[in-house]
Amino acid sequence: MSRRSALLTLTITLAVVYGSLILTQLSGTTPLLGLDLQGGFSVVLNAPEGTDADVLDQAVQIMRRRIEALGNVQEPEIAVVGNRSIEVQLPGVTDRDRALAAVGTTGRLEFRPVRDISPIPGISPLFFQAPPEDPTTTTTTTAPEGTTTTDGGATTTTGDATTTTVASTTTTGEATTTTTPGTTTTLDPKSYIVLPEGVTWCDEVDQAGCVDFATGLTPNPAPGLDAFLVSSPEDGEIAYHVAPARLLGSDLTSAQAQFEQQGGGPTGGGLGRWVVLLNFSSEGSAKFTAVTRELARYGCSIPYPECDPTSPPGDPRRQFAIVLDRVVVSAPQVNADVDPAVGIPGNSAVITLGDGGNQQEEARNLSVVLRYGSLPVSFEQATVQSVSATLGSDSLDAGLIAGFAGLALVAMAMILYYRALGLVNVIGLTVFGSLVLVIFSLLGEWQGVTLTLAGVAGLIVAVGITADSYIVYFERIKEEVHRGRSLRSAIDHAFTRAFRTILTADTVSFAGAVLLFFLAIGAVKGFALALLIATVCDVLVAVFFTRPAVALLARTRVFGEGGRLSVRGAVGAAKEEATA
Repeated sequence: MSRRSALLTLTITLAVVYGSLILTQLSGTTPLLGLDLQGGFSVVLNAPEGTDADVLDQAVQIMRRRIEALGNVQEPEIAVVGNRSIEVQLPGVTDRDRALAAVGTTGRLEFRPVRDISPIPGISPLFFQAPPEDPTTTTTTTAPEGTTTTDGGATTTTGDATTTTVASTTTTGEATTTTTPGTTTTLDPKSYIVLPEGVTWCDEVDQAGCVDFATGLTPNPAPGLDAFLVSSPEDGEIAYHVAPARLLGSDLTSAQAQFEQQGGGPTGGGLGRWVVLLNFSSEGSAKFTAVTRELARYGCSIPYPECDPTSPPGDPRRQFAIVLDRVVVSAPQVNADVDPAVGIPGNSAVITLGDGGNQQEEARNLSVVLRYGSLPVSFEQATVQSVSATLGSDSLDAGLIAGFAGLALVAMAMILYYRALGLVNVIGLTVFGSLVLVIFSLLGEWQGVTLTLAGVAGLIVAVGITADSYIVYFERIKEEVHRGRSLRSAIDHAFTRAFRTILTADTVSFAGAVLLFFLAIGAVKGFALALLIATVCDVLVAVFFTRPAVALLARTRVFGEGGRLSVRGAVGAAKEEATA
């Protein structure tokens, strides 16, 4: 390797690694710590035997939405483990009981008639705001015949009546009218916003069916009360005023996405669409028929006698909202040609999706939501592990102390034995550590990957693997010198042969880390991920730092061909010991 190429490679490598480290630190991008390093808890939930994989995936999404609603949770890790288990790791969570309630209960599926909709969630689109009352007041008294007018604060007596005025009083015939200018006051918006009947403002966080004044939404909807809910962000967050629930998930027996053929000629061609087929229980079928008769009265396309003549086409009151865990996942409407006197009879119904988008995926997702809400899926807590914030901090300190102690011992041993080459090893370990730190910081920022105590252990093990790579290279240099090669020639030939050994060893570590990551669970997975990242970094450091650094060091007078602390000194000392 020429001096110029070695210098260029080394300069670029150090600039990229150390520059990335400085940028991440200045921007506040640091590794996310797992619950064993900052406190929190983890729980493994088991579903009943035979639960579908789609149901578990839907449960993960519901749990994630619930946990995010708790707040103060840094990157929750929720994943399906095995055939019927879900592992939940919640670093930084202090309210354990509330979090367990959020992840351990079945999703509540409701079918609610829609009263009104708005494209913007909040108070004003869904509530009628009456103007503030006129602060001017008017009073009337009765007096005998005669007319008397006074100004200022005078008192006038006529007959048996006495009238006192503040500003001006006029009495004509039998009537006396007194007008008093009012004073301007700031009215509480709650005093003039007219809520629908039966809806109240929230006085407490857990109050059922109330409306939060700050958001205009219902934080804790009750099945038997009106609610103001919002759709998912993917649908543009439409606000819905929905009536009490008319059907629950238990009234639904199955839901299946299906492609429905439309039209077509003798050859069977034609257009088609994706729909969701619903099947109800006998009780659910009666409820569904009754509610569709009510909804069909609005926005009729055929003038049935039972239709509401004041309802315009596209009336939102014709929609039936499907609500899962306080979120409106879909709001299909009853077809405009349904007779309000009949409704939709039978124990089945069809939900037709709108135009555009990926209808197959939308139909599948909706069917999974409906099936999950209708199934009696209750998770059993298999294991629960809690870690206090103090214990997590102590674990982090212990891991850092162990890591720095290991680095110090390795650095001391390498410098004592390999002299100048040992100095390359020490600097290389700082490059290796900086690169690993940058990767974990970026993965935490972009993918939510957390660094656990097991991961710290994996990094400490990786320090030994990296040191072994240097030892393999340095010992190969000695062998090449013993064979009669010059120092510069030995360095180049030694790296070519040593890199094969390094790559083989790292491939074994890489394969083992991959197998552990995909087959193991819990802390072992964190260990495997750290070992996997460190193994890749070891190869990169060997190619882009170690080789050019040793090549440049050997060309210097002090550290190359100099005294006993130089590369020649280390090789020569080893040779003399070998021939003694």
